Amino acid sequence: MDSSVLSDDSDYDIVSPDASIADLRHAIPEPPPSLLARETFNTCTYTAEDIQDFVQKTLGLSSSTTIRTKRLYIDGIFDGLGVRHALQLRQVKLSFPSVWLVVGVFSSETCDRFGTPAALPAGERCEIVRHCRWVDEVLSDAPCPLDATFLARHKIDYVAVEEGATVDPEYNKLRLKGYDEMKRNGAVILTRRTTGVANTPAPRTPVPSTPVASEPEALAPDFTTHLDVYGIGY
Repeated sequence: MDSSVLSDDSDYDIVSPDASIADLRHAIPEPPPSLLARETFNTCTYTAEDIQDFVQKTLGLSSSTTIRTKRLYIDGIFDGLGVRHALQLRQVKLSFPSVWLVVGVFSSETCDRFGTPAALPAGERCEIVRHCRWVDEVLSDAPCPLDATFLARHKIDYVAVEEGATVDPEYNKLRLKGYDEMKRNGAVILTRRTTGVANTPAPRTPVPSTPVASEPEALAPDFTTHLDVYGIGY
């Protein structure tokens, strides 16, 4: 076999870091949500057009005609990737015709500072996020709060923030301070909150059951009762 055949990559579609899986949606179609999901989760039925129209309105822009890939960023603890996380990541990914989605995962130390210790180690949380179909890049040890220097270093166009985050007690005040700065710079897009998600019950400390009184153990038989003081049986 001609060795040049093995080295010829002309048949391959090389995707640059500035490209996006959004450009390949025809090759990697999104499976349709189930009927139960459609009836339960409001955001799973949003089309790309719905999401982009919402983003353009929140930014006060007309319909986007740009073809440049937008670099969008979202951060979080992601302590077990749930349906709310997944549907928010989907909204961010579909916010523009072409998106490179960067996800920042907070370290365990940062989670402790939030007062919400993570159940899973940071490495596991990063790996879970990496396997979400909408994610292009994962940054471990995400900074808190965000600042313009971080966005410039990673060439981030917009930061995605869930609607209502500023009044949600789950969000740390230091984290919200960074989002507020990004808002003032016009670098925030909003995602709509997913409803219908079951609340995960808080872990409970096992309560030891009341021990059941057991019957007294039978005394071991005494085989010396038949012996006299000299050790001779009678």
